[in-house]
Amino acid sequence: MSAMSFAAWAARRRSPSPAEVRAEVWSLGVRHHGEALEGARRELACHGIAPERAALLRACIRSLNRRQRVADTVR
Repeated sequence: MSAMSFAAWAARRRSPSPAEVRAEVWSLGVRHHGEALEGARRELACHGIAPERAALLRACIRSLNRRQRVADTVR
């Protein structure tokens, strides 16, 4: 693998920042009428989404699942 192709691969594999995830969770909640987790799952299931978008949606799902587990243990 050449240095340039590795750099291109690494750039694509960058994970979204926490701020990007928070912003997208908010947007998902708005677009899906408060159901951000289900909205993220539905959007991820759509065919033809960009790999960067898919990575962001997966990060949102992980974040929302974490929040839900914490909320369930507090109850």
